[in-house]
Amino acid sequence: MRSRKSSVMRTADVARHAGYSVQQVRNLERDGVLPPAALTTAGYRIYTKTHIRSALAYRALAAGTGPVEAKRIIRAAHGYPASELLALLDAAHARLDAERRELKLAKEAAEAIAAEPIEDIRPSDSMGISELAVALGVRPSTLRHWDAEGLIVPRRASTRGTRRYSPDDVRDARIVHQLRMAGYRIAPLRALMPELRRAHRWDEVMTTLAARDASIDARSTALLEGAAALSAVLSPTTSLSREPAAAPQA
Repeated sequence: MRSRKSSVMRTADVARHAGYSVQQVRNLERDGVLPPAALTTAGYRIYTKTHIRSALAYRALAAGTGPVEAKRIIRAAHGYPASELLALLDAAHARLDAERRELKLAKEAAEAIAAEPIEDIRPSDSMGISELAVALGVRPSTLRHWDAEGLIVPRRASTRGTRRYSPDDVRDARIVHQLRMAGYRIAPLRALMPELRRAHRWDEVMTTLAARDASIDARSTALLEGAAALSAVLSPTTSLSREPAAAPQA
């Protein structure tokens, strides 16, 4: 039995401290998130505080970057070189920064057309592709591109198959146009537009965007906590830098 003063732990000890099941701890070791455990002569795994710290770092990083990327980061921490670990952390921060900037653009674009109601629409407000292109100040080819990308997919007239944009399509096209002018990319728009379509009033649209903002904040905080936990894995026996950084010149 492990004494209270001993630093040697069994699988159940790591599971209890890290908030995982015994099987999850074994899976994390299998996946390289935990360093390989030593074995007793009887074949039992022996863990240390480093394993608990690794599990806690992974838990926080997974909340910030997702489990796949978190495993890559933890493996880099165990294997080195330091440049690989730092590059992965930099990339994770950069992705969150890009999301935050894109969300800011989305909010600005939404506010730019929020004064015009989107719920009071009439069937007569439907448009053909040329009419909508003129109304938005874009080329018809732009609308065809949005159609191909799944952003705005209008119904086709049963007779000749021409595009006919319903009032809802016109509203969505105006939103896409504003977001594109604000710098929003196609791929993030594909993920954002279904959420905006489910919102029938602009207060709901802004609530949706606020929820995305809160999600980014939560993941950013988790990444910060994960980096701190990762530092505990590397310290005190190792550190990211072999030499202290030079002091800035006055």
